[in-house]
Amino acid sequence: MRAPKKSADPLPDPCQIDGAPHPRETTTLFGHDAAQAQFLDAFTTGRLHHGWMLVGPRGIGKATLAWRIAKFLLSQPDDDGGMFAPPPPTDLSSDPDHPAVRRILAGSEAGVFELKRGANTTGTGLSRDIRVDEVRKLKSFLHLSATEGGRRVVIIDCADEMNPQAANALLKLLEEPPERVTFLLIAHQPAALLPTIRSRCRELRLTTVQPEDMALALQAADALDPDADTMALAALSSGSVGEAIRLTQMDGLAAYSALIDLMSTLPRLDRPRAIALTDGLAGKKNEPRFDLLLDLLDLFLARTARAGLSGPPQPEAAKNESQLLARLSPDGHWAMVWARLHQESGARARHGRAVNLDPAALVLDMILRITSAVA
Repeated sequence: MRAPKKSADPLPDPCQIDGAPHPRETTTLFGHDAAQAQFLDAFTTGRLHHGWMLVGPRGIGKATLAWRIAKFLLSQPDDDGGMFAPPPPTDLSSDPDHPAVRRILAGSEAGVFELKRGANTTGTGLSRDIRVDEVRKLKSFLHLSATEGGRRVVIIDCADEMNPQAANALLKLLEEPPERVTFLLIAHQPAALLPTIRSRCRELRLTTVQPEDMALALQAADALDPDADTMALAALSSGSVGEAIRLTQMDGLAAYSALIDLMSTLPRLDRPRAIALTDGLAGKKNEPRFDLLLDLLDLFLARTARAGLSGPPQPEAAKNESQLLARLSPDGHWAMVWARLHQESGARARHGRAVNLDPAALVLDMILRITSAVA
């Protein structure tokens, strides 16, 4: 029997956004003071729950908060209740020179376990979900590290990606948690998790990042284009720093502006411009650009539908967007038309990806369907 083929290149970290530092390396968290205060209050009042679920849209800083909590917990001195006990902390910051923090940054801290997607069965890439084998590694970690007696932190990034077997295995650990272990479950879609897992965790809800915090977070991640319109970037990324980094790297603002320019030719679509927009989408190396264009089309349809109910969005994500959306979706009737088109186009995009339709043909078909709806 042949051994499974393994990839010559190291597997990407599923918890790290391309072009951004790993969440454990991020020193400052912007825009989530309420969630941090809630966890700090539980810690300082002796009501630290063993399981916490960090909830909110993808890319807004949940993983950064999880690692911030891990560094905080492992760098806190034990309080013996005596008169020389240290004063209670006032925030979740930690000393970067603390040995535990330095080990976390180096990826060698024995008191932290990161549960995430591992290699697929052939070793050529990442698996699509977190499998039960990864949870078995967690069980070994909890058993072996228990003898040291210190605090331990488990970060599940992200809990949405566990398959049923892995979820049930984790549930058993949450039902009978080991001493001095804190579970931090990152969840983009908590409703997809087992109700019994959700019931055993205390929720920390994070909200989308405001434009001013977005600019600071991008600057801290060394991902801010000095010429970028941060208001438009915040609107297009829906307040997600991770999505804003992707848009910055792939020139997403310019791509959305080109899409708005194309849609401005409706109802008489500029077909040569539409064909030019879909040019060069085929091939594996162009998959990121294909995914970006599908996401931008989906976003355009959603923003157009909302415009019919609440008016054109502010701020604009591209020049002349408000004027265009006011023309295409002037009232509630058109809001329903665009909402239905948004739903149908999303389904067609998912089906097209599943059966490997030609990317250019798929995108062009979606644009032509938009044209027919407007006509």
